[in-house]
Amino acid sequence: MEKLGISAGDFIFIDPKTTITESGFIKSRFIDDKGSVACLISLLELMKRENVVPTYTTKIFISTYEEVGHGSSYIPPDITEMIAVDMGCIGDDLSCSEYDVSICAKDSGGPYDYNMTTRLIDLARENNINFAVDIYPMYGSDVVAALRGGNNIKGALIGPGVHASHGMERTHYSALENTIKLLYLYLTK
Repeated sequence: MEKLGISAGDFIFIDPKTTITESGFIKSRFIDDKGSVACLISLLELMKRENVVPTYTTKIFISTYEEVGHGSSYIPPDITEMIAVDMGCIGDDLSCSEYDVSICAKDSGGPYDYNMTTRLIDLARENNINFAVDIYPMYGSDVVAALRGGNNIKGALIGPGVHASHGMERTHYSALENTIKLLYLYLTK
């Protein structure tokens, strides 16, 4: 490895091999983070295009350390609610698919705020958004990092359904669209 100029502590990036199929599937490495960021940027573009002002003071921030658990341990002190946008897992014991927005009720950090989670579920139901509610016992989000950092907030977790986390992942445009729609409704209703 040293002959290649690679040593301990170096960052190595693998070609994501992104493929978008005619049927709307997106296949790539690292979709969990890229898909979530795409949802947030699309949400901002949509709100700007439609000249929509959120009902609440809204701050969007993107953590570069989410994967290691301390990305949002510090957040601005005026934040009282936080929705983390990250991938929804797909598996044999889960109800999420590549077409859904996942609403996580509980993960390794404990249950998410009941009122926020219920409101997200109600908004999805009332607006015919494909969604799934799941529990991810081995998962953690930026909300968990913020709570462990001592922030006094309510939190929720949503995101597009993604198959094969941290491998050659797959999602569908529908999952991204459903995530954007749910965020939009939460911020404007």
